[in-house]
Amino acid sequence: MKSPIRLERRLEQPKWLNWAIPVFSLIAALILGALVLFATGKNPWDVYHRIFERGFAGTRALSGSLKTATPLAFTGLCAAVAFRMGLINIGGEGQLYIGAVGAAGVGIALDGQPTGVIVIAMCLAGMLCGAFYAAIVGVLRAKFNTNEIITSLMLNYIAGIFLSYLIYNSTSYWRDPASKNFPAGKPIADRAIWNFFEIGGVKIPLSFLIAIIAAVAVWVLYKRTRFGFEVGVIADSPKAARYAGIRTSSTIILVLALSGALAGLGGAADVGNFRHVLDSKGLQMSGYGYSGIVVAALARLNPVTTVVVAVLIGGLTNAGFALQGPDFPSGLVGTLQGLILFTAVAGEILIKYRIKANRRLNTAVTV
Repeated sequence: MKSPIRLERRLEQPKWLNWAIPVFSLIAALILGALVLFATGKNPWDVYHRIFERGFAGTRALSGSLKTATPLAFTGLCAAVAFRMGLINIGGEGQLYIGAVGAAGVGIALDGQPTGVIVIAMCLAGMLCGAFYAAIVGVLRAKFNTNEIITSLMLNYIAGIFLSYLIYNSTSYWRDPASKNFPAGKPIADRAIWNFFEIGGVKIPLSFLIAIIAAVAVWVLYKRTRFGFEVGVIADSPKAARYAGIRTSSTIILVLALSGALAGLGGAADVGNFRHVLDSKGLQMSGYGYSGIVVAALARLNPVTTVVVAVLIGGLTNAGFALQGPDFPSGLVGTLQGLILFTAVAGEILIKYRIKANRRLNTAVTV
């Protein structure tokens, strides 16, 4: 029996869908979340009002949301850069760890240098370390056709073990020698601490401004350069790209290296702007790399929109921490983020396909 409806691929995608579908997806997620709250005996309006109040209303709440959003913006860009070429880089988490290791080492070593020099050096160190770690995935994918999902995911665990080793299981350069029974990272130099800028009472981290610059740079790279055009061709048809003479192997490695560099820059931001130390436990508990995938998906892989979505997810996360208690479901924010991702994926289907009704054809049978 035929289904009454079917999906028909759109030959042309209306431009208004690019912004309408994400908005409708967010609204749909809020409606589904309200139904879940109502079913559990909670007042949806009251819960959403409290989330908005603690996540976005007021200078203090917004400052905290920007702080949480900054690493998410970098890992979201990391995922978006790779996904746009059809490469599923799940390794943003590990690439952020390795970037943090490189940036923290530079921040400790350059004690006494001007702040501007140290900040630039930390950014470069984080990007180089993250790019190198992601390039391993790129080489395995380009040269040996290994699945980048598996390799990038496994490298996350290796990076986490390496991070713990540096602080807890060794007397490394990154470990504070004064911390004996309670191992901790060595603080970076005072001049290596990144600044905050206050506008209207809202504290904006320097790293958040760097994330905006990085997002614009990625947008220009993908939309206005030959490299971006080649990435689009490879994403649409690898066979056509090879026929056109595009070096797919080197492009795969470069894209994954760029993806890792952005995650590594997020690691540098975490050390320089927020923790001021290589915090093994704190980094691994944050889960920035995995949350960045949600950010990229909801932003539809648009680099500039990724920063905006990171602020949204950062505000939701902060609200969840602030409101967690006996009268507030501890898993609500995670559930809401999951619903947002689910509706975003459903919306992506509606962008590529239109819903059509099947017409029943009456056929006469002659004997």
